[in-house]
Amino acid sequence: MPDFEPLYTSDEMRAAESGHDTSELMERAGAGAAELALQIYAGAERWTVVCGGGSNGGDGRIVAQHLLEAGKEVHIVEAKSGETELGEPHVIVDALFGTGFSGEPRAEAAALIEEIWRTGAHVLSIDLPSGVDASTGEIAGAAIRADETVTFHGRKVGLVVAPGRFQAGNVHIVDIGLELGETAAGFATVELLRSVPRRSERDNKYTAGHVLVVGGSRGFTGAPSLSALAALRADAGYVTVAVPESTLPVFELRLLEAVKRPLPDEEGIVAEGGADIVLDLAAKASAVGLGPGLGRGSGPRELVRRLLARLLGKTSHDVAAHRLASVREAVERFGCVVVLKGPDTLIAAPDHDLVVSALGLPSLATAGTGDVLTGIVAAFLAKGVEPHLAAAAAVVAQQCASVEAPQRAGLVASDLIDALPRVLD
Repeated sequence: MPDFEPLYTSDEMRAAESGHDTSELMERAGAGAAELALQIYAGAERWTVVCGGGSNGGDGRIVAQHLLEAGKEVHIVEAKSGETELGEPHVIVDALFGTGFSGEPRAEAAALIEEIWRTGAHVLSIDLPSGVDASTGEIAGAAIRADETVTFHGRKVGLVVAPGRFQAGNVHIVDIGLELGETAAGFATVELLRSVPRRSERDNKYTAGHVLVVGGSRGFTGAPSLSALAALRADAGYVTVAVPESTLPVFELRLLEAVKRPLPDEEGIVAEGGADIVLDLAAKASAVGLGPGLGRGSGPRELVRRLLARLLGKTSHDVAAHRLASVREAVERFGCVVVLKGPDTLIAAPDHDLVVSALGLPSLATAGTGDVLTGIVAAFLAKGVEPHLAAAAAVVAQQCASVEAPQRAGLVASDLIDALPRVLD
């Protein structure tokens, strides 16, 4: 997948390993993990290696052997035999479950996971933290919270998609000599931004991309303002803002560069009949950003109903617990590009591989960042970028802007807009 690092599910890893000598792969994995472990925790003398019954446990035993050869004090816990005594280690190596694990750990394993947490020792997980589903990132029960994870061949989906990503700590990849395999998901990199066209000498303000932003009910004028400014900073040539007529004075003051168009107004909210005007304006634009600050009521409902459909009918808790399933369900139901925001943002579309982007900082968790993202997506669409790619590139741009912005604590959405030109350069 160009511009994307492969992300592997359990089945895709099995396919990549097919035809290779299993014992040889395990030796490479164990040796590589041990080398990294000794680098990361160079001063640690006492080590406990918790081994499960599968190949992940086999990797752990090889790690233990290399630690012994390095002169470390090593205690091996064979979980399958019912052993639970962890000792007083500086570091615990978690080799309990591997990529084949799914569902909820059995009671004995769950109790061992809890005991590992209670020791307060550093935890290094082999391939991925035990209890995390490698293919989805879902956690059905107890799960290891690692400080470091050493994974083999490539990142697993569960290491970058929440909630699994929160258990992984720092992720290190060990090459075990496999060829890159086909994957249905990819990890976005900053190279993706090279796919966004830059203005040429032949462009004018219309050919550089005309964005229409629709929204802005009374009391929520900030949202479309952020979207419009983000579209301009994302290099759109022309931005039109369509808002309820009574809010126009606000936008005249806040947006110098955007063109404003009034919509029928009922107590500061778009009134019924506004959809006809918006459809006419949309015919002249290259992309439409609908929704920032739109509000609720019969007018907004009519507008949304005539322009698009949305919603899964699930609680935010359900979506957060099953992010991959939720984004894929939305794609199947609505047949469109779907962006599921979060610390790992998922971009999915019909007939396209899933993209995961996790390049940003926690500072993005603040009001208005979704409106900024709307503006960036619209700008890239207006430049003619294919929708799936436009959404992925926009997410990368926004997340990189959170890194580029000088603020870590106290970042506000408009700080991202100021950083966008530097990111795109």
